[in-house]
This record gives sequence, C-alpha cells and structure tokens, in this order.
Amino acid sequence: MSTSIMRHPKGLYLLFFTEMWERFSYYGMRAMLILYLTKTAMEGGLGFDARQASLIYGFFTGFVYFTPLIGGWLADNYLGQRKSITIGGITMMIGQFCLAAKADPVFLSLGLFLLIIGNGFFKPNIAVIVGDLYKPDDPRKDSAYTIFYMGVNVGALIAPLITGYLAITYGYRWGFVAAGLGMMLGQICYNFLSNRFLGDLCKEPALKKDEDGNVEKEPLTKEEKDRTMVIFILVAFCIFFWAGFEQAGSSLTLYTDKYIDRNVLGFVIPTEWFQSVNPVFIILLAPLFSMFWGFLSKRGKNPSIPVKMAMGMILLGLGFVLMLGAVWQRGGDDASLLVKANLLWLLGTYLMHTMGELCLSPIGLSMVSKLSPVRLASLMMGVWMLSSFFANITAGFIASFFVSLGAMSIFAVIAVTSILLGLFLLAVSRWLTGKMHGVK
Repeated sequence: MSTSIMRHPKGLYLLFFTEMWERFSYYGMRAMLILYLTKTAMEGGLGFDARQASLIYGFFTGFVYFTPLIGGWLADNYLGQRKSITIGGITMMIGQFCLAAKADPVFLSLGLFLLIIGNGFFKPNIAVIVGDLYKPDDPRKDSAYTIFYMGVNVGALIAPLITGYLAITYGYRWGFVAAGLGMMLGQICYNFLSNRFLGDLCKEPALKKDEDGNVEKEPLTKEEKDRTMVIFILVAFCIFFWAGFEQAGSSLTLYTDKYIDRNVLGFVIPTEWFQSVNPVFIILLAPLFSMFWGFLSKRGKNPSIPVKMAMGMILLGLGFVLMLGAVWQRGGDDASLLVKANLLWLLGTYLMHTMGELCLSPIGLSMVSKLSPVRLASLMMGVWMLSSFFANITAGFIASFFVSLGAMSIFAVIAVTSILLGLFLLAVSRWLTGKMHGVK
C-alpha cells in the first residue's frame, strides 16, 4: 500500500491537506451545531426546541450540498477550479467567525449563510482537481480518491474532539473560533503551495471558447448521454442513503445524549466526541477496502459501481437495525430516562454505516470523475453532491419527528427503506453497468 501511495502526484497530498482542514472546519462546527441550537442561553446555546433545531440543522446541511451545483457551473464557465477553491475557503472562514462572534440568531443566520455559499465554491472543485491529476484511463484514480477521502476523515476525526472540548470547557464561541482557524490554515497552505505542486492545472475554465470569447457548445455523444444518465440515477438512490446516514448529526446525537450509557470507567464521554467515531472507522477501514477491491479486481471479480452502492445502502439499513436493539434494550421509547442502552449498540451502528459509506461515497466521487463529460466535470460533481442536498433536508424533517414519533419508529422506517432500496439497486445493476459503456 505504501509503495503505491508514494507513486501518486505530490499535488494529491496538497489537496489532501487542504481538504483535511476544510473538513476540520465543517465537522468541528457541525458536531456542536445541534447542541448549540438546543442548549439554553445559560448553557451558551440559543434555546431552540428539538424540532426547530432539527429543521435548521437539516436545511443548513442540505443547502451546503445544493450550492456546489452553482459553484461547479461557475467554475466550469468562468472561474476555473483553482480560484473557486480560494473564494470558497475564505468565505467559509468568515462564516465560522460570524458564528463565534455572538450567540444570536442574526449571527447564526449570517454564519450559516456564508458557510453554505463558501462550500458551493469549494466542495465540487477540489474533487474535480483530484481527478484531473490523472489521465482518464489511469488505474490509480480510484486509489487517489480513497486517499483523498481519508484526508476528509482525518479532519472529521480530530475536529469534534478539539471543538467539542473547547465548547464544553470555554463555551461554543471558542469551538467556532477553532473551526475558523482550521479553515484559515488550510487556505494559507493551499495558496502558497498550489503553483508549485499543481502548476497550471485547472486554473482556467474547462469549457472551450472561440476567438470572440463565446462558449463552443458541442452536443453530447450517445455514450456521454448514457453515462450522464447513470450519474443521475445513482444520485437519486444516494439521496436515501444520505438521509439515513446524516441522522448521525441530529437524531442519533439526540438519542446518544439522552439514552446511551456514555460512562466508561467513570468518564462520561462528551456527546460531541461521537462524531469522531465514523472518521476513526474510515481511517482504519479505507485501506482494507482499497486492498479488498484490488484483490477482487486482479481476479476479475470486482463488483460494479452500482453493486457496491447497493451494498452500501443495505449496510446502512443493518446499522439502524442495531439501533432498534438499543431501543429494545431500554424497554422501548417510554422507558425511564434513567435506563440507558449499551454503548456497543451505537458503536456497531457507526461501524455498519462506515462500511456502507466506503462502498458508496469514494466510489461515487471516482465514478463521477470517470463518467462526466470533461467540459461538465465540476457541474456533474455538483449534481453528485445534490443528493446530499435533498438528503439532508429530508434528514432534518425525519429528525424533527424524533420526539413525537419516537426512536423506534424513526429507526425502523430508515432500516427497512434502506435495505429494500439496496436490493432494488442490485436488481437493476447489470442494466446500469451496460449504460456506463465499459467504465469500471
């Protein structure tokens, strides 16, 4: 593994580092957000009820994944990916500092708005540059996205530990300050080192222009249309995956805070720290998954992209089956608050969800890079992320009924839906693979 990693372009590691600090900023803020919204003013929060907070959380995390569609289009047509990343990074840094400025709905709104806008410029374009480091048929591309995805999760791992500690010890403001400083550090490194390690890659928009500056619009070929259709179909399935997966920051966090026994050898684990469990599993399991896919590929048995994604959805559903076990252990939703569920139920859920994520998310990034027409690369990466827009808003609505419907109903619906959709995707996977015209 280490030998193959060293053969990747140095630019990959700059992008790894830049994305790591951006994800530190985002996940550090996200780990605190639902608690910041629901805690009282005396506790340093804004005092929203759980339903309001879940809807705010859902719409915020949803629109974070809507704006990449716009940011990708602007990069393809006018800005280029490199400049877009700088615009997005600086905007998100300012957004974090707005959240830190004052515990007030106005600063909350401004901060979340800037984070949404900044992410639209940043998120799709850095993923596109990773793919553009390689030729279209370069076999290292899947591995590159796995390495890049580990950078995402290194940031996501350390962020809740640091921002959660600061929030508990000194107040939420200092957690947001740390998130802003992380974003600043990533941008400083990116802007000082990008010319050295990336050269002129992605500095200019991808669309061709004639001598008068007008865009040359070439029609898509039949293969390009089929491949683009596959992207849209898989995006539709991914909506349901992410709607369940993103319960980690809302209903699962609320359930953990109230109903999971977090006492380990006399130490009560802060709820925010559980946002680091998924990244820990990612970092541990990503190399194993990469080697496993390589092992199958050498023997001609590597599953197709749709099959891997179907496996991801089924694993997500099985994770929520474990959460049903936690509810049953407590004696149902009406059990006393003093009755806590075993921590292992929650850890098992995160393990299953992580395995599902590794079957779906890095595979999807690589898939979009391979299937997208070159002149629409950032736009299609934005379309891929659009699944998370719809999913996070859906997740917010689901979590908003957490109190009224109860955990058992919420977890059961997600489990059944995910498993059934995964089985359906398996059934149509051969047809989708045919429409990809040889892309593996």
